[in-house]
Amino acid sequence: MKFHKNILQIDAEKTVRELSECIFTQVRSILKKRGAVVGISGGIDSSVTAALCVRALGPEKVLGVMMPEKESSRESNVLASKLAETLGFETVVEDLTGPLEELGCYKRRDEAIRQVFPEFGPGWKCKITIPTSILEKETLNVFSLTIENKAGEIKSQRMPLDVYLQVVAASNMKQRLRMTTLYYHAEKRNWAVAGTANKDEHAQGFFVKYGDGGVDFRPIAHLFKVQIYQLAEYLGIPREIIVRVPTTDTYSASVTQEEFFFGLDFLVMDMLWYAFENNVPAAKAAQVLDLTMEQAERGYANIERKIKATEFLRMSPLDMTKI
Repeated sequence: MKFHKNILQIDAEKTVRELSECIFTQVRSILKKRGAVVGISGGIDSSVTAALCVRALGPEKVLGVMMPEKESSRESNVLASKLAETLGFETVVEDLTGPLEELGCYKRRDEAIRQVFPEFGPGWKCKITIPTSILEKETLNVFSLTIENKAGEIKSQRMPLDVYLQVVAASNMKQRLRMTTLYYHAEKRNWAVAGTANKDEHAQGFFVKYGDGGVDFRPIAHLFKVQIYQLAEYLGIPREIIVRVPTTDTYSASVTQEEFFFGLDFLVMDMLWYAFENNVPAAKAAQVLDLTMEQAERGYANIERKIKATEFLRMSPLDMTKI
């Protein structure tokens, strides 16, 4: 196949029309629901998903649910509200701080953090990061814990596996509580819950099983992140949302999706992924993307490793007929 820099360009008008028709059919005819509930965060993916649902079902059949908690970015609600005002759909705000405290989300996470940094205290910030230089050298996705005290002083250290697992398990309560909240509003109306994960997130496992992965339909799970931006431009998503750097909005310290999970710039990653999926030789991909062949091969290996390692997230529950 001919691989070139514009290979991921799509016909946005045609794609929006096709996706809108598909959403209408899935929600009304297959799921037998009357509308869609979308968790909106002020991010590009949830914004495009909401806009597609408005196109398919009408603004009166779309509900945007904002679910802040005490560690959320204040910008999230501001941008989510602007999106709803632009597109004309109803919103509700559910503050999840209290329920998360009752579940022990913050307490369990902080308990693990203090195994690495005993001084970690109330009001301090934290985040998890991985190397973002995976094209430059062979490296595993080693996780580092970063903390920031009230004076702005920052410390980082590699995380032991047991600490990493506890921090993630506690933090994942946020996504699972959001899923529960979305289904409350959906079932109250006999509506469907829309998934907001794109292909990068869904296929590489950047989601929480039975959290943000617990949805009724996934309208953008087949689209690369760079293609989501193309749809956003066509759909008239507010500029502030389009230019916002994608973050996890899970940890108290700001961390981008590239730093936390992907380890690669979206454009480079999506191009390498497309090339890998379509059996483009690493040498050809490197030529088009101005990389060395070794860098392209590392990119291929990183993507393949993440897909294989997170396969269990995309599996249906196992039963005894499969032994």
